[in-house]
Amino acid sequence: MFLQSGLLAPETLPLLLVAAGLVISIAEALAPGAHFVVIGVALLAAGLVGLLLGPIAGPFVLGLLVLVFGALAFYGYRELDLYGGKGQAQTSDSKSLQGEIGRVTETVTPTGGEVKLDSGGFNPYYSARSVDGEIPEGTEVMVVDPGGGNVVTVESLDGGVDDIDRELARERKRREVEADDDSESTTERDVETERE
Repeated sequence: MFLQSGLLAPETLPLLLVAAGLVISIAEALAPGAHFVVIGVALLAAGLVGLLLGPIAGPFVLGLLVLVFGALAFYGYRELDLYGGKGQAQTSDSKSLQGEIGRVTETVTPTGGEVKLDSGGFNPYYSARSVDGEIPEGTEVMVVDPGGGNVVTVESLDGGVDDIDRELARERKRREVEADDDSESTTERDVETERE
């Protein structure tokens, strides 16, 4: 509608895409989290190519360029692993957090704080409470109770827990997850058997 009435010339569409891409990219740089990185790159690249193409770059061509550059940016983002986490196990539920190791990013007390878990999923930062006492920033901790939500209960590993204890805790967690998976598949088989 704006294009036909002359309020917005077709030549300005690539400039709008470049501007939107820059704004989104700057917002991503200020508050990282990989929420808008693909969109920002796609809009910016499509706008720049649209500027090079000149009058050929109509709304349909620009839309197609945004899709193409969006797919390429998504593929590149996944392959280059810009934000880390590739090859790390992603959490599937809160029970899988039990026994996870991490570091305190904001002093943890019995009423609050924050930790970053080593294998905490896409967003490894969790609100945390300590079992007892205060745990200062930078202290290595282990999740003792995942809590069923975004708040985990942790205890410090600096108080006498060594590498062997950590490995034993990880192995226990791995076995518990396997046992849960086995019991779920057994339950599914039982349901299928009853149906027959």
